[in-house]
Amino acid sequence: MKVALLGLLQSGKSTILASLSGKAIPAIGATAIEEAIVPVPDERLDWLTEYYKPKKTTYATIDCLDLPGFNFADEHGRAAARRLINQIRTVELLVLVVRAFENPAVPAYRNSVNPARDLAELQTELLLADLELVATRIEKLEKQVHKPTKTQAHDKAELALQKKLQEAIESEKPISSAIETDAEREMIKSLGFLTLKPIAVAVNVGEDQLDEKFDFSDRIDGSVPVITISAKLEYELAQLDADSRAEFMADLGITEPAAGKFVKSCYSALGLVSFLTVVSNELRAWPIKQGTIAVDAAGKVHTDIKRGFIRAETFAFNDLKALGSEKALKAAGKIRLEGKDYVVQDGDIINFRFNV
Repeated sequence: MKVALLGLLQSGKSTILASLSGKAIPAIGATAIEEAIVPVPDERLDWLTEYYKPKKTTYATIDCLDLPGFNFADEHGRAAARRLINQIRTVELLVLVVRAFENPAVPAYRNSVNPARDLAELQTELLLADLELVATRIEKLEKQVHKPTKTQAHDKAELALQKKLQEAIESEKPISSAIETDAEREMIKSLGFLTLKPIAVAVNVGEDQLDEKFDFSDRIDGSVPVITISAKLEYELAQLDADSRAEFMADLGITEPAAGKFVKSCYSALGLVSFLTVVSNELRAWPIKQGTIAVDAAGKVHTDIKRGFIRAETFAFNDLKALGSEKALKAAGKIRLEGKDYVVQDGDIINFRFNV
């Protein structure tokens, strides 16, 4: 899973990523895209590690890209931002980071702190980047459709779709609002339209704003996850040892570290769940899309397992934790043999039976 963090100058997204990954905060003025692999916190794996005592525990991970802060206040900044934006068309999720904290030592973008304005500006620039791509594609297709080629019918269909997308963007609506069928989505999938991707919003707040709520309902719908996070505080917490961190969090009333909130927002936006396996003395979490069936989940582990799938021996983590042992699960009839079409649930512990 690859995620890109986007934000305006001094939004704090690099500090957020540093608190999640343990990497250093890039120097001010850095122009390169930073990358970090962030483990997905999972209390279930922590509990299961104590129960199974495997030689290895492997958490799911998120591949995070941190783009240099955007500055759309002048043409030079706009051109630099557009070049960067076009490098992230293959990511699966965009996290838009907006600033809500006040700090005289950190100059505010456009000389004022306004998270709603900043979110609107980021969304507008994503629309403009997609509009440029749509226009280029339309120009190319208009030349192609008059040629008697094998793809002529497909080209005509795509041209009609691209013009529909252009109308949506010019009405300040994301491309996702104009896609009506899976066939349409598949037709443009390879182009990597930014406003077709799911988004999450991270509001970077001050320490005194941790409980503040932000209403962006005029810009995003209710399905978009919005999290508040104090990047500076979380970075300071990340520098502490586990005991000191827990004590400091308790004093501040923080019940969940930033990594947990960040990952949950990414999972929610992407519609992901995790199933778990204990194989060859390795305990591992596997992220999959909600609604994934057992045979496809098997393919995540190994293509041979999918090809030779017989059954999925399955039980729920919550049942194991409640009853305390696999022996008790069997006695209670909680271990099931599921077929290929079983829809895997979040927290399922699965042993795939297969033959190749």
